[in-house]
Amino acid sequence: MEFTYQLEEIDSIAAQVLPLLTHKIVLFQAPMGAGKTTFIKALAKQLGITEMTSSPTFSIVNAYNIPDSNASLYHFDLYRLEEEEEAYDFGFEEYLYSGDWCFIEWPDKTPNLIPDNHCTIEIAILDTLKRKLTLTNA
Repeated sequence: MEFTYQLEEIDSIAAQVLPLLTHKIVLFQAPMGAGKTTFIKALAKQLGITEMTSSPTFSIVNAYNIPDSNASLYHFDLYRLEEEEEAYDFGFEEYLYSGDWCFIEWPDKTPNLIPDNHCTIEIAILDTLKRKLTLTNA
């Protein structure tokens, strides 16, 4: 499924995409600066998260409680991992099998750890203000 959007439409697109996600593990594929974190923020907003969300570039994972539920959202930025084994050190697999939402930037850093049942969101830069999002449910 494909969506083309401008930045000011991101909340609307996130509202359309969220119910289409068939798995809670969502991989984000896009070049640097394409808007992965921005789209994740919009999805978090659709889940009811009102606290300030930010990129976990240095912490690797940020956790957010989803209001009015016992569920959480885990936002991963794996860009700084040097080796896949580093993911074991912070318990990556426990997050993946928690049943909670896991939004993962740079999943290619841990190819052997990603479960088969996941969704992929690819974001392509069309121009400085326009993006194309492709959703694939595995």
